[in-house]
Amino acid sequence: MSEDSDPAPSALCASQQVRSVIGKLRRRIRSAAGTGDFTLTQASTVGRLLDSEVGLTTSDLAVAEGMRHQSMATTIATLAAQGLVERSRDPEDGRRVLIGLTPEGRRRGEEGRRARGEWLAAELQAKCTEEERRTVIAAMAVLERIVQE
Repeated sequence: MSEDSDPAPSALCASQQVRSVIGKLRRRIRSAAGTGDFTLTQASTVGRLLDSEVGLTTSDLAVAEGMRHQSMATTIATLAAQGLVERSRDPEDGRRVLIGLTPEGRRRGEEGRRARGEWLAAELQAKCTEEERRTVIAAMAVLERIVQE
């Protein structure tokens, strides 16, 4: 499809359905995992920090979450007040401040991630056939290809 042409009706329908289902799925996973004390942004920030070995700057996190630096700074301040994140100087550039998880932040992040994964696996097991689960795996490969930059 060229960039100048309108999307096919099937592309528009698929777009709407994917966005709708992903939004519902995110809400269900979040509520099932008992992360009610985290906002969605806080949970996502903790997840990003779990995946970072050296920590991330406030700017890195803001860009990754698609939000303003000031909004991310507020999120980080809230997490720091809860004892879940800490700030440290970047060993390679002392002017930069890196945000990392405290041991308690890592424990809670990993616990939440594990609970979310277990909930979804249990739902897929209980509500889907083996063939349907294979279809989900194939669909995820397609979506992964779409989000590759």
